[in-house]
Amino acid sequence: MTEPVIHVSGLTRRFGGKTALASVSLSLSRGAVYGLVGANGAGKTTLIKHILGLLHAESGSVRVFGLDPVADPVAVLSRIGYLSEENDLPGWMRVDELIRYSRAFYPGWDDGYAEELRRAFALDPAAKIKTLSKGQKARAGLLIALAYRPELLVLDEPSSGLDPIVRRDILGAVIRTIADEGRTVLFSSHLLEEVEQVADHVTMISEGRIVLSAPLAAIKQSHGGASLAEIFIAQVGAAAPPAPEA
Repeated sequence: MTEPVIHVSGLTRRFGGKTALASVSLSLSRGAVYGLVGANGAGKTTLIKHILGLLHAESGSVRVFGLDPVADPVAVLSRIGYLSEENDLPGWMRVDELIRYSRAFYPGWDDGYAEELRRAFALDPAAKIKTLSKGQKARAGLLIALAYRPELLVLDEPSSGLDPIVRRDILGAVIRTIADEGRTVLFSSHLLEEVEQVADHVTMISEGRIVLSAPLAAIKQSHGGASLAEIFIAQVGAAAPPAPEA
């Protein structure tokens, strides 16, 4: 049996008196899109930080490619592409400088693929990062995350505040292409309609606890074909997260 790309077992994390994650267990296999959904503050980003090795497990364990991301960060992070909502890029660099700078860190960098993405995202190589719109910066960050063809792509609220066209670029062609090539995507969002469009498997988290985790088709079938937003209300007992602005 193939080893899971991510295996989290009994993970608990507290910040002061607040429990951010409560005995979370999760296993992600290769070659699928996994949607991690929940309201803001539910624990999505805290879980992702553990997967990236940015936080140490207080109890339980986290393994990525069978390795401890805290104990062996280079071996783990060299195989992960990451894009977050903040997407902090050096504003003083031009797009082409950012590409050259980033390629030095990754032996598997694919120059042809990077140029293909730059053209597809309509990024001017001479443009300064600080002059780009939020959508263009998201595209630039995604280019950097994808150009070395990582085995695992982690997207943490990547489309918050972006216009529908940019969200479509990220959530449609790019994510599906990655999964179709046998790589794995973990996509965290509070925008349930978007997750429903692209995810193969959905994990729903509320107040640090996983309340539901199963293939999306099975979830919808067991809830009479209801939308993910309706299922969220049924499971969490609260209003669904706000829909994206047009």
